[in-house]
Amino acid sequence: MSSFNKFFLIFAVALALSACSKPAKWSSDEELARVQYRAAGPAKLTLFTMINNRSGAGAHSALMINASQRVIWDPAGTFHHPAIPERHDVLFGINPQVADVYTRYHARQTFHVVVQELEVSPEVAEMALGLVKGHGNVADAQCALTTSRILQQLPGFESIKVGWYPKALAEQFAAFEGVTERRLYEYDDANLAAYDPSKVKLN
Repeated sequence: MSSFNKFFLIFAVALALSACSKPAKWSSDEELARVQYRAAGPAKLTLFTMINNRSGAGAHSALMINASQRVIWDPAGTFHHPAIPERHDVLFGINPQVADVYTRYHARQTFHVVVQELEVSPEVAEMALGLVKGHGNVADAQCALTTSRILQQLPGFESIKVGWYPKALAEQFAAFEGVTERRLYEYDDANLAAYDPSKVKLN
């Protein structure tokens, strides 16, 4: 392959990747400090998996991390609220009201949310927090791929197989000892985009 063809191939791949990524968001340090929140209780990882009620297929993966602060890793996610700061795909200031708004945003007639919680050591939670904060913007359709890669790097989670499918990741996560699981169903408008979380007033 000629040098020109190699350059063209690299350029084409880079262009394709940039085209399928949502615009990066970068809230200021002041915004992040203003909303910083840590939930009471033990350090914890919470895997959110959005499941299509019609097909049973996984639609999205996200990870809430309760470490020195609580955040939601929402790779290539569509959730947005003007009062919730975001850097790349990490949402900050995840107090109970914000966590509730986030999960209810995804639950519809056509989707429900599987919520899997697992207590971990403070060191593991802090490592997970560092990994998501340092990851950067995620391309569309790579939510489970990037989340499984992050989990696989954590002590005790090395058995996680990296893959593209949210439901398969949830099944792997469920196998860890101590995981609790619940499912959130809502029966409002079937159109996910019809619910605008930015209209919800946060305290």
